[in-house]
Amino acid sequence: METRKRCTSSFHRGESFKEGAAVLSVIGGSISLKQTTEILLCLSPVEVDSLKEGINFFRNKSTGKDYILYKNKKHLKACKNLCKHQGGLFIKDIEDLDGRSVKCTKHNWKLDVSTMKYINPPGSFCQDELESGVDGCCVTLFLTDYINLSLCKEHEVVEMDENNGLVLIELNPPNPWDSDPRSPEDLAFGEVQITYLTHACMDLKLGDKRMVFDPWLIGPAFARGWWLLHEPPSDWLERLCKADLIYISHMHSDHLSYPTLKKLSARRPDIPIYVGDTERPVFWNLDQSGVQLTNINVMPFGVWQQVDKNLRFMILMDGVHPEMDTCIIVEYKGHKILNTVDCTRPNGGRLPEKVALMMSDFAGGASGFPMTFSGGKFTEEWKAQFIKTERKKLLNYKAQLVKDLQPRIYCPFAGYFVESHPSDKYIKETNIKNDPIQLNNLIKKNSDVVTWTPRPGATLDLGRMLKDPTDSKGIIEPPEGTKIYKDSWDFEPYLNTLNAAIGDEIFLHSSWIKEYFTWAGFKNYNLVVRMIETDEDFNPFPGGYNYLVDFLDLSFPKERPSREHPYEEIHSRVDVIRHVVKNGLLWDDLYIGFQTRLQRDPDIYHHLFWNHFQIKLPLTPPNWKSFLAHCS
Repeated sequence: METRKRCTSSFHRGESFKEGAAVLSVIGGSISLKQTTEILLCLSPVEVDSLKEGINFFRNKSTGKDYILYKNKKHLKACKNLCKHQGGLFIKDIEDLDGRSVKCTKHNWKLDVSTMKYINPPGSFCQDELESGVDGCCVTLFLTDYINLSLCKEHEVVEMDENNGLVLIELNPPNPWDSDPRSPEDLAFGEVQITYLTHACMDLKLGDKRMVFDPWLIGPAFARGWWLLHEPPSDWLERLCKADLIYISHMHSDHLSYPTLKKLSARRPDIPIYVGDTERPVFWNLDQSGVQLTNINVMPFGVWQQVDKNLRFMILMDGVHPEMDTCIIVEYKGHKILNTVDCTRPNGGRLPEKVALMMSDFAGGASGFPMTFSGGKFTEEWKAQFIKTERKKLLNYKAQLVKDLQPRIYCPFAGYFVESHPSDKYIKETNIKNDPIQLNNLIKKNSDVVTWTPRPGATLDLGRMLKDPTDSKGIIEPPEGTKIYKDSWDFEPYLNTLNAAIGDEIFLHSSWIKEYFTWAGFKNYNLVVRMIETDEDFNPFPGGYNYLVDFLDLSFPKERPSREHPYEEIHSRVDVIRHVVKNGLLWDDLYIGFQTRLQRDPDIYHHLFWNHFQIKLPLTPPNWKSFLAHCS
């Protein structure tokens, strides 16, 4: 049974209480402000549709506070209508022919809303941007990518539900790491060492404490779709067992690896594990997994957690997926290590500058789009060009982010996976990923940031690298002859687990379909989906199910309804879909794991549908025992 502690660890004990609108945490005798989000302005669907190109002024009638929204074909930015100089109100600048600036009524200061920079006086301030979300579907958006609502879906076209508007959100405090600032102290050589194990897993030696990030060291991720690219060091389990604490960023199985944790828990079930307080708990499926962990700590966002006098860490939410994704700042003797992991917009885009070490994802390819799609525009030529373009965009974005934040050292990680099962040969050949060396070369071309392309077992000595980046002992590579890339994977035990679901008694009764989708709880949405069970090659599985689901009224018709409706056809490998259904798992195993082939008409991404089945399914699986009792 999971022990789920809030604001509690083996290093300190704390509690939360409310003081007016602020949420405070008492940590080790000091008071820290917990980071919260406040909804400042809600726009109705009609108001969203009426946004004009250029500058839009809005007032929250209930609070009397004013806001500015700037829109063009590619971007939407928002800020409070409040001059940073002396709090004056902005009005339209009639001298601005481009329609991008506003003027303060107090002292005529001018703000370029397209960049959020003051142009009169120049170089003075930057206006604080607000975050935004879609009302009703719990998605926080990039304000700077408004047209593209679902960035994690590789820039698909998104259909907004007719009941959704726009929500402006403020993070408070916006820069929580600035609370209780500490000046960097000198580091002895060997005092802080970071060893790369594989994918997103780092082993950090921080004085006399050890911390591990996101241990995925064995087995697949996303059912059977992802496998480790790198061969982990042979002593990986010993390293995990020696850790004083483990941070797991989010629930995706390339970060929360139950096969890895099963090995660890057999030797150290009480190892302290720390996760963020996300809407969907990171360990929501712990009881089902059979893994025995007894010391899982759920931490508030934006609060320093003191480990010892020199070491502390802070977990931050993602601005795009706050319901499930997090990142972390680790600070030792005033030196910050920033790990943004998979966050699309970590902390709403506000991050500390000039940290000692920054690490982030870089590769792309963590989606079934567009490789698993067919029909219409989805020719092989279109897919190849799309993937090439998107990878280049991601590469340039990461390079620019590093240039803006100016860390002393940057390390690309959390992208070292491969579609190694023979049945996924097409995906492996099509789903081209970014090269970390190419990214690091781009960074070095545009900045003075030192880069590190990690190899399994390589260790970075932070003290040496900060003192002299050219020190030959600053990065110790693995010994000569060390195996870097995996060339074989133990498929059989994991595929056996999946295959066991095919013949489960549940699927002898066709009424499982209604039982499952009723349990899933998604309805009142005009979408018809045909689900087809397939073999390895996505041909219809002999004796498999082929059925329609009408999500408008959650019915299961024999034919498509006569009304106008969007339609999707989802072909799923029978072992994976039945394993997912039986265990009440999220559909990431299907979609991100490349276990489906999809067609849709029209070619629109239905966010509400996919968001529900990938994030919002019930926390407990269907009651199949009761179902079978009623069937007998």
